[in-house]
Amino acid sequence: MKNRKVSAWAIAAATLFFVGTLFPYAYAAADGGLRKIRTFVDVLEYVKENYVESTDTDQLITGAIKGVVGELDDFSQYLGPKEYKVLKNDTRGDFGGLGIRLQMVDGYVTIMSPMPNTPAFKAGVMPGDRILFVNDKDISNMDLDEAVELMRGEAGTKVKLTLSRKDEKTGEYKTLPDLTLKRQKIIPEVVYHRMLDGKIGYIYVVDFSGHTMEALKKALEELQKQGMQSLVLDLRFNPGGLLNGAVDMAKLFMGQEQMIVYTKGRKPEFYQEFKTDKKAPYADVPMVVLVNQGSASASEIVSGALQDNKRAVVVGQRTFGKASVQQVMPLSGGAGLRLTIARYYTPSGKLIQRDYRDKSKADEGGIFPDIEVMVEPEEEIKIFMQYNKIVYTPGKKEEAPKFTEKDPVLDKAVAYLKGELTLEQAQAEAKAAKEKREQAKTSAKENVSGVKKEEKKPAADNKKEASKKKDVSAEKSK
Repeated sequence: MKNRKVSAWAIAAATLFFVGTLFPYAYAAADGGLRKIRTFVDVLEYVKENYVESTDTDQLITGAIKGVVGELDDFSQYLGPKEYKVLKNDTRGDFGGLGIRLQMVDGYVTIMSPMPNTPAFKAGVMPGDRILFVNDKDISNMDLDEAVELMRGEAGTKVKLTLSRKDEKTGEYKTLPDLTLKRQKIIPEVVYHRMLDGKIGYIYVVDFSGHTMEALKKALEELQKQGMQSLVLDLRFNPGGLLNGAVDMAKLFMGQEQMIVYTKGRKPEFYQEFKTDKKAPYADVPMVVLVNQGSASASEIVSGALQDNKRAVVVGQRTFGKASVQQVMPLSGGAGLRLTIARYYTPSGKLIQRDYRDKSKADEGGIFPDIEVMVEPEEEIKIFMQYNKIVYTPGKKEEAPKFTEKDPVLDKAVAYLKGELTLEQAQAEAKAAKEKREQAKTSAKENVSGVKKEEKKPAADNKKEASKKKDVSAEKSK
């Protein structure tokens, strides 16, 4: 009994510590708050004493903390030691690894693309390959972050991968011979550029990591040497990243003393403005920004700033709507807390963050394009998968990549920059296309209703047939 009391007091002390750490102002409502804490301690203690299997107090409290933080919004997060370490590596922009982009597909850790000139690329790893084992450890029940952590490590160390690859003829996945790769420092390729017809420079930015600005400036200089007269900045499927990267990118294209973005939170000190300090080196280059539903965070800050300051025309689809300020603070034991403390607003005062939990706010948030061009997701994916087909062969001259997939969004941007299409004409076309889509939806609904009505007719016909059979029977009986 004494041990049970000691355990209860230990849980209570731990709970008060975490609540006090995460929510310093919670004690303003002390009576209600303390009652809830007592309830929490009672539940925790009852679980420990009576649950069908033995439980670990640390795991239960960690789970409770995750629940508290996860209840706030979709972006606040309690980070365990491993997750916190991964976060720090991702934002730094370089790490010791194999050079592969991963995603969970059908429950498997799947390679989306090997990065050029990396150990995975040189070993012949292909997009679509599934990773089954890492150093003979089964990763089938791991989440993506855990699997990534197993593959990362100090440059020069080795890691063994067991992969499976889809047979194009049978559609079945076959296990490949094990690969042993040596980790190296990975600096992801985050900027691609090329010159389009009409001296239009094109730059595709993958994300905003530690090396994005360096690569972007280099791309702009090379395009300028080639005689660039206008620019397409492609931020489609760009999930964002570092705030300073977004601010620095906007500064390359805007005039002096212009607002880029500002933040506003519950505390006055979380209000912060980000402005340009001088005229940008590319402030006079006509430009279009391409966005879609996969453009988020820093991508939305850049596109919103350029749009509101009348610096660029935005073409594509409404963006994702993820632009809130997360403050990351270290916790004891190597863990961390990512907590939303403010939200981003465009220079004209539009909230970028979308509230996906409140359906009544469906029309708020995200960046709405000046010219809407709708493209099916599977078609967009084909466009960007072309970058995975770029071949880099050591010792050989780099071949110009071939882009053969039709890209209606880019085509519209090029037509505008060439002067073949005015903004008003493009918007009128977008409006007409939208009306056509809505009419198609209405027709589809009517057709579905018509099918249902048609389905009822046979039933009525059956009754008529039954009546006829009865009449025949009656005639025969006579």
